[in-house]
Amino acid sequence: MTSNGKVYVIDDDAAMRDSLNFLLDSAGFTVTLFDDAHAFLEALPGLEFGCVVSDVRMPGLDGIELLKRMKAQQSPFPILIMTGHGDVPLAVEAMKLGAVDFLEKPFDDDRLTAMIESAIRQAEPAAKNEAVAQDVAARVASLSPRERQVMEGLIAGLSNKLIAREYDISPRTIEVYRANVMTKMQANSLSELVRLAMRAGMLND
Repeated sequence: MTSNGKVYVIDDDAAMRDSLNFLLDSAGFTVTLFDDAHAFLEALPGLEFGCVVSDVRMPGLDGIELLKRMKAQQSPFPILIMTGHGDVPLAVEAMKLGAVDFLEKPFDDDRLTAMIESAIRQAEPAAKNEAVAQDVAARVASLSPRERQVMEGLIAGLSNKLIAREYDISPRTIEVYRANVMTKMQANSLSELVRLAMRAGMLND
């Protein structure tokens, strides 16, 4: 069976964790359990994209504080908050902090799985875009100062000859730098290099 996506459950109640693990595993999700938010935040840098399902009331770091910290880190992971009866003000605060939705316990199993599927589907493109942007930034960072200058000349529409004149280098040497730039940026054409430069924010007005 193919996975519907990854889900990270954070709840200090062991029975609740076990129940959610069984439910979500049966629905085709790959589930990872955490008994507190600290443990999740420590693991977060190494986790694959997925949906976070967290209780709002937990000892130590609660769901609201978790949301604040994930927002500060600009995490692309969608977060669903589980609340107890009468916790609507907390749920509203969670939504303001970026929670995708909230569920009051006890909740309907089908509604929870549908909400997780929707959250993953909506957040995945942004998460992928973020990963691509980081990859392009790493390519730009791999350029030497001179290669960066040549790339800037190329995306500005300058010919090899003009770039060579600007930096008092032979056109032949510029050709070598240009080849290095195309290799390091993984660009097969000038138009592709321009697109990558736009993604890296090098062509902002």
